[in-house]
Amino acid sequence: MESFFVALNAVLPMFIMLFIGFLVRKLKILQDSFLPQLNKIVFNVFFPFLMFNNIYGSDFSSVFSPKLLAFAVIGVFTIYFLSIGFTLLVEKSNYSRGAMIQAIYRSNFVLMGLPIAANIFGKDKLGMTAVLVAVIVPIYNMLAVITLEIFRGQKINVLKILKGIARNPLIIGSALGLLSVAFNISLPETIDKTVSDIAAVATPLALIVLGASVTFDSIKGCSRNLVICIIARLVVVPALCLGTAALIGIRGVDFVSLIGLFASPCAVSSFTMAQQMDSDFKLAGAAVVFTSVLACFTMFLWIFFFRQAGFF
Repeated sequence: MESFFVALNAVLPMFIMLFIGFLVRKLKILQDSFLPQLNKIVFNVFFPFLMFNNIYGSDFSSVFSPKLLAFAVIGVFTIYFLSIGFTLLVEKSNYSRGAMIQAIYRSNFVLMGLPIAANIFGKDKLGMTAVLVAVIVPIYNMLAVITLEIFRGQKINVLKILKGIARNPLIIGSALGLLSVAFNISLPETIDKTVSDIAAVATPLALIVLGASVTFDSIKGCSRNLVICIIARLVVVPALCLGTAALIGIRGVDFVSLIGLFASPCAVSSFTMAQQMDSDFKLAGAAVVFTSVLACFTMFLWIFFFRQAGFF
């Protein structure tokens, strides 16, 4: 029963916020036309504060784990190349291939991973999880741009990719947080409280916006590929990566961070990138919506299973 309630308490708050967002839209409290602007505010304003706040003040001498970092990076690249090979076998259209690859390898680590770790271990234990975000998000972005450019037949612009990574709000917030730790910078109390208050808004607001974005008419014409993406993202990838992490001895908050990384639904930004780069944005959007809803149940099961097995 303890494992059940640990898993429930980790996932239920996210499910409730998604449902609130869904109701807000259904009740016409929030108009569809305002969702893109609100989503942009969340990712460009609130999330940089969240990333900074999670790293600021952390004692990395006690939480930094080279083993965890190496495993996460190797895991992401491994899943990426496996997803390319698999997609080339099951899908003939380049238009859909890029969107499928993104849906399989690229998780919503920031939006789902951080709350999972915080709900289980507390916000003061998120230092290494935040470092993972600072490393994984640029990798996700780089691989997404390369993939979508290749499958629409364009040449890769390395400088453009590097500029995009450097300007990413999540990377900027993480970098400032790491600098504050490296140089032992302490913010004045008023500024510190302001940063904390803004950071506290980020995750609930982002989940509510995501819930408000849920529509069920995006499945038309892509049901086969959508089912493949859902199973790969929520079942196959977690089974491979978390099973391997368990075998090599990763435990505790580090293991929960990997649940957030490899068992989370598709990244919200994958839809935007697919839309901007001539990929199958309908498939990308449907993958984001359905994996986000279903992940509330699959992540509960993964957390319950590994908690019951004593991995954290």
